[in-house]
Amino acid sequence: MNPTRPTTSPLSPAFAGHGHVTFLGAGPGDPGLLTLRAVEALAGADVLIAEPEVLEVVRGHARAGVSTPELTIVDEASTTAGVPVLRDAANLVMEAARGGRRVVRAVTGDPGLDGNAGAEMLACAAEGIPFEVVPGVATVVGVPAYAGVPLRDAQGTDVRFVDARTADERCWTEVGASDGTVVVSTSLDSVAVAAGELVAAGRKPDTPLTVTIAGTTTRQRTWNATLGTIAQVFKQGKVLPSPEGHRPVIAVVGERSAPAQRDQLSWFESKPLFGWRVLVPRTKEQAASLSDQLRSYGAVPHEVPTIAVEPPRTPQQMERAVKGLVTGRYEWIAFTSVNAVKAVREKFEEYGLDARAFAGIKVAAVGEQTAAALVDFGVKPDLVPSGEQSAAGLLEDWPPYDPVFDPIDRVFLPRADIATETLVAGLIELGWEVDDVTAYRTVRASPPPADTREAIKGGGFDAVLFTSSSTVRNLVGIAGKPHNVTVIACIGPATAKTAEEHGLRVDVLSPEPSVHKLAEALADFGLRRREAALEAGDPVTRPSERRPGARRRRTT
Repeated sequence: MNPTRPTTSPLSPAFAGHGHVTFLGAGPGDPGLLTLRAVEALAGADVLIAEPEVLEVVRGHARAGVSTPELTIVDEASTTAGVPVLRDAANLVMEAARGGRRVVRAVTGDPGLDGNAGAEMLACAAEGIPFEVVPGVATVVGVPAYAGVPLRDAQGTDVRFVDARTADERCWTEVGASDGTVVVSTSLDSVAVAAGELVAAGRKPDTPLTVTIAGTTTRQRTWNATLGTIAQVFKQGKVLPSPEGHRPVIAVVGERSAPAQRDQLSWFESKPLFGWRVLVPRTKEQAASLSDQLRSYGAVPHEVPTIAVEPPRTPQQMERAVKGLVTGRYEWIAFTSVNAVKAVREKFEEYGLDARAFAGIKVAAVGEQTAAALVDFGVKPDLVPSGEQSAAGLLEDWPPYDPVFDPIDRVFLPRADIATETLVAGLIELGWEVDDVTAYRTVRASPPPADTREAIKGGGFDAVLFTSSSTVRNLVGIAGKPHNVTVIACIGPATAKTAEEHGLRVDVLSPEPSVHKLAEALADFGLRRREAALEAGDPVTRPSERRPGARRRRTT
């Protein structure tokens, strides 16, 4: 039997008018480490008060319109109109809760290890404001796990945790006398100082040490050294503090952090596209599943729309088709894109129609994303390709017209003005009549921001995925040609030919006309590149780090 949640959730109407605070652990940085309870709490929040370093991690799960007041660091020296700035997190939390609002207070790691969160809980308790705690993955535990550094072995090694910012001489003496694992939360410029404190307290200088920055994010980097050599390792690598200095650096001291073991257990930083900035010339909506796939390979996707969608120049054809849909003119309607679903949905809303107008009509979708857009509309498609998600894949599963079983022989096909004729020709060959209707026009999008254009032309991206010839033409047109160090990946021969015509060297060609196969092909390329560097004894670098004039990696 599955366990059930309490019948009255702390976020239920039972607390209406009284205010409520959820102290939520957002984890070390990876959005995927949020718990299901955290996502549930965020969805019900009226006010979201988050530490700056985790705001982007949690904001995507909050509802539209949630208030996100900016935290201000309390500083007597800072003034506004001569008055010291004192609106800190505690003030914001209490003010919102007193107003009867549902507040989510998000902190890095776990609230139980955050002293400020503890003080805010006491303030809530003192005023009788109900609150709950949603635990998160603690930074001191999550970061070593992502760095491939186990904290305990089968013999049950003792583990001590130290916050170098508050540790005193007695604390260093105690952990120095221990032979167990020590996990130190510190800053990059204080790592060597902490190592010195441990040596002074009795730890041997040759004790293995790993240092991880930006842990659990795609900017993570880990160094192997010893207590006695870490200062020299940082000096030789020209490792300097980064602007993200507020994120804790996690150092693990002990035999379990030995380099030989980490080489075998470093699962995160060894992903095939770890840290690669990959340009995806699509909108966020179009690129959602593709970007998720790239993140699973360790990449950092950056979506740039290359086309914009506009209504057809002559809407009469679309209007007639929608009316025909309602009056029973069609046996099928086939959607070949999310934009087609959106166009029909908007026309329905214009006429006061809803999904019930599809009753008695068979609905086809070219792929999973289009099918998901239909389900969101309230329509479950009758046909989705069982194989390749494309017009060709749809035709593979489309039944031929049968006058015995099909009372109507006509298909409504709402599409873009530049769509190919593959589907139309295939349906006609199967015996169907097709109303091929322009539902929307695709035009070149506006140029991306200046920093994105500079990154494209200057080699700031490690790879770009071209999913059609039009994405090649449009990206070059609105942002310029990608730098020659950028890996160019194309979905098929036609797209590759267009890229070459624009002076681009094609490095990766998808084995099938599928965006997900294209991402897999790029990951295979990255993996082969990584393995070749390791075999040659060279450092593993990203393509953008090889461009002329590229700065050495400082911390990430």
